[in-house]
Amino acid sequence: MDTQAMEKKEKILIPLAKVAVVILNWNGKKWLEKFIPSVVQSTYENLEVIVADNASSDDSLSWLKNNYKDRIRVIELKENYGFAEGYNQALKHVEADYFILLNSDVEVSKNWIEEIVQIMDADPSIGAAQPKILSYNNKSNFEYAGASGGFIDAFGYPFCRGRILDVIEKDNQQYENLEEVFWASGAALFIRSSVWKEMNGLDGDYFAHMEEIDLCWRLRQSNYKIICVPSSVVYHVGGGTLNSDSPQKTYLNFRNSLFTLQKNLPFGSAFFIIFIRFWMDLLALLFFMFQGKFKHASSVSRAHRHFFRDFFKTVKKRQALPPKRRVGPYYNGWIIWAFYLKKIRVFSALNRNNFQNP
Repeated sequence: MDTQAMEKKEKILIPLAKVAVVILNWNGKKWLEKFIPSVVQSTYENLEVIVADNASSDDSLSWLKNNYKDRIRVIELKENYGFAEGYNQALKHVEADYFILLNSDVEVSKNWIEEIVQIMDADPSIGAAQPKILSYNNKSNFEYAGASGGFIDAFGYPFCRGRILDVIEKDNQQYENLEEVFWASGAALFIRSSVWKEMNGLDGDYFAHMEEIDLCWRLRQSNYKIICVPSSVVYHVGGGTLNSDSPQKTYLNFRNSLFTLQKNLPFGSAFFIIFIRFWMDLLALLFFMFQGKFKHASSVSRAHRHFFRDFFKTVKKRQALPPKRRVGPYYNGWIIWAFYLKKIRVFSALNRNNFQNP
């Protein structure tokens, strides 16, 4: 056998990386019924599909056992740990090369896994990735929670290729290039299991919302890259657990954003930016009151109180992380200024010279 043939045979014998798709469920039988079929039809060969149940009170578990007993492994958690700690608890029981954290309200395409895993296999510096995320209810549009890759501005406000604030773009293949991003969406998050363990997973105190941004920021500070691979496509309903008009979601977003800034920014920047954010949040509180959304205004106030209550707990988390530094690509500006004053409504209209890299 010649050398070329031997090399070819060796390549064939290399096993595919094992991938575990883990869906966290809480009273989500309607989503499982609708979207589990697309997940189990995924074409990736070395795949395990797992549903981790956050102590559901509906009949999700009995439905899974009756319909997918031999195709899906179920991990039963003893209480509702929320999104962040729920995944931390579930993934203690999973062995794979790659974890995919997938929301229960996501429809996937058959070959959504292959290319992302191939790209990550080829570049060990990539710690996490996401596919392009389109709206399930309007498949020609991007979806709010991730679109074609996530970014933040200088004050910690998140936005996406394909979504600025609440304006969602139509997908005209304008963001088809594979691109390094600041954060990958938790709706369909690919992450190396070794990196997950190195980072100690998500911050369970977040419960839900912005926990993936914190995780990706910590990855970046440990010199891992995060990418979006738009040739892989999934379709997300969004708001399956907390809808966008929920005061609890408002509370979690405001509180967790402050946690993330305190944990991950250099000390001087953290002090300055959080001070500015308090005034910005006050304006948001007054705006909620002007709209008659008094529960949302109360949520902003509660978020600030709980930020101070947990301040020294967050200091300890900060001290356990690598030396703080700004890491790109982030938008060195204020996205709200760009939106309201400059009337910028699409990601491509932002000045790319304002995006800072490491």
